[in-house]
Amino acid sequence: MTTPVTPPPTTAVLLIDLQADVVRGCFDADGVVTRSAALAERARAAGTPVVWVQHHEPGLERDTPGWALADGLSRRPDEALVHKAYRDSFADTDLRDILDALGATRLVVAGTQSDFCVRTTTQRAAALGYDVTLVSDAHTTRDTVWDGVAITGEQIVAHTNMYFSGLRYPGSTFAVARHDEVPLTGQDC
Repeated sequence: MTTPVTPPPTTAVLLIDLQADVVRGCFDADGVVTRSAALAERARAAGTPVVWVQHHEPGLERDTPGWALADGLSRRPDEALVHKAYRDSFADTDLRDILDALGATRLVVAGTQSDFCVRTTTQRAAALGYDVTLVSDAHTTRDTVWDGVAITGEQIVAHTNMYFSGLRYPGSTFAVARHDEVPLTGQDC
């Protein structure tokens, strides 16, 4: 009797809402954009698919300068683009179909709005059974106030990393890693 061989996970890099008007005013925005660009280049060099997600809503309409990717980022024509209107990149989009077509079972996630779109999407990916690595130094958000309490973007990023490092779902693995250390191929996982 032969032992079944489990194929290594197929990884896709998911870059969420790294758009000109979305990153503006965020904690360490330039650094996050630079590290996200480096992550995309590492993925391309490794043959790992890169999937871009761009948000749209009133005031952030498609194909406007503010909706465009932030300076320093560029999507290649062969890289998927998901248009979303909700915090959850899976909600009412074709993201799941794109990931299925790529055979992706593991996601490496970076992007903007750590406390909203990044966290909601990583949580949903986990619930859907994907293995997920959050790129600790390649997500960001703005300072905010909630119920009279000031919270810095830096604190939100740190809390999101802490939250995700302890995430647990049955049968899936989760990690937090820097952009230059995150494994990008199944053999590295």
